[in-house]
Amino acid sequence: MIYDFIVVGSGSGGGSLAYYLNKSGAKVLLVEAGKFYRKDTFPKTEAETSAKLYWGGGIEFGKDGKMGFLRTKMVGGSSIVYQCLMDRFDDIALNDWRTESGVDWFTPEVMDPHYSQVESDMVLHTFKREEMRPNGILFADACDKLGYKWGFLRRGQSNCGADKGNDCVGCLGGCFRDSKQSSLVAFIQKAEKEGLEIVSETEIHKVEPNRDTCKIHGLQNGKQVSFEGKKVILAGGAFGSTRMMTMSGFKSKLPALGKKFASHPQFMWLGFQNEPVDAHKGMFQSVASKDPNFRAQGFKLENVFASPISIGMLINETGAKHQDYLKKYRYMQCIEVAVRDENIGEIQCDNKGKLTIVKPLTDQDRQRRDKGFEAIENIMTTAGAKEIYKSNFYFGLHLMGGCVMGTDAAKSVVNPEFQVHGEKTLYIADSSIYPNAPGINPGLTIKSLGHRLATQLIK
Repeated sequence: MIYDFIVVGSGSGGGSLAYYLNKSGAKVLLVEAGKFYRKDTFPKTEAETSAKLYWGGGIEFGKDGKMGFLRTKMVGGSSIVYQCLMDRFDDIALNDWRTESGVDWFTPEVMDPHYSQVESDMVLHTFKREEMRPNGILFADACDKLGYKWGFLRRGQSNCGADKGNDCVGCLGGCFRDSKQSSLVAFIQKAEKEGLEIVSETEIHKVEPNRDTCKIHGLQNGKQVSFEGKKVILAGGAFGSTRMMTMSGFKSKLPALGKKFASHPQFMWLGFQNEPVDAHKGMFQSVASKDPNFRAQGFKLENVFASPISIGMLINETGAKHQDYLKKYRYMQCIEVAVRDENIGEIQCDNKGKLTIVKPLTDQDRQRRDKGFEAIENIMTTAGAKEIYKSNFYFGLHLMGGCVMGTDAAKSVVNPEFQVHGEKTLYIADSSIYPNAPGINPGLTIKSLGHRLATQLIK
């Protein structure tokens, strides 16, 4: 069979793209390397979540061993475990993209209808004061005293059940209620009911574009499989799409392949309060910094938290001292600084598909991090923390670049129409095409770019 479209990867980009293409009446195949979990089959513990839902068994480290990367492996991709925060990009991000790439349609006016369509196809909720938990209240009240601007987050969720005792920290391992508007819930399961064909546990290693069709080859439960489509769109994320392109021999043709990797390096600090904060209870995140000075300085702050094993990784002490810290889990206030980093990282891949990630912090990254640290310390001190634990562990959740979009084939991998330079049947539509780090949660824009490409292909 020759499909009209084959989408490889089912995260924010692939899921929305497959949904819109399928809705047009096209014959669409969605291929995913990971398993197909449903709300009632997600792992039930944090340890199982790490082992079953992530490449590398939970975390992958850069070449220097300093930075950890979280990359998921299941139908729905990273949208399953992230908090589904839905922010449009501002003029700063889009203007920088336009300058970096030469792509003239990176403007709020052009993106608006794509944002609007995706937003209308999801259930979105903006938090209110009465939904805030102590972790958020400590953050917001301290910001008010310090003159820092903050705002309520907008999240994709429906009937979350926090008022009935549901704790959204569970969403870090997949939502058991189909409340979180992940790619799985908002797009894939809907398209599945309308005839979308989904093949999971199928890892693609080679892409073979021809003049009229494109073939993909890989392993499905240890057996060689191949599929053919009139158009193939890679949506495996920064690591996945770069890996498939490199294993398919495109590095010699496209020198920019694997370059310009960024990840919004994130650092979490803990503030210990005298009274229980119970940051793991109820709504997981509700507020974040909205300060124009922070934005200009290249960082943002969020009142985040994590499950016990992940919090334990932040604490460098061992033995009894480590246990003493974790015994105070209920008393932890937590704030994260996410840095808008320079896109100088590189995703390298050998002929067997092994990835090596080169991602040092630049002087600018460190300066932005330190400005964020200063703000966190001010907030926690103002909030009354009796001790501040300054973790030096940092990680990347928003994996971007490696197959960047641009007008110059010597400096980019895909053209402004999402086509791989020099190819008529091969496209890429995920965070790997991001020209640089936007400093804003990338999820909504990934979906909206998927809608833009779907509209283009349908025409």
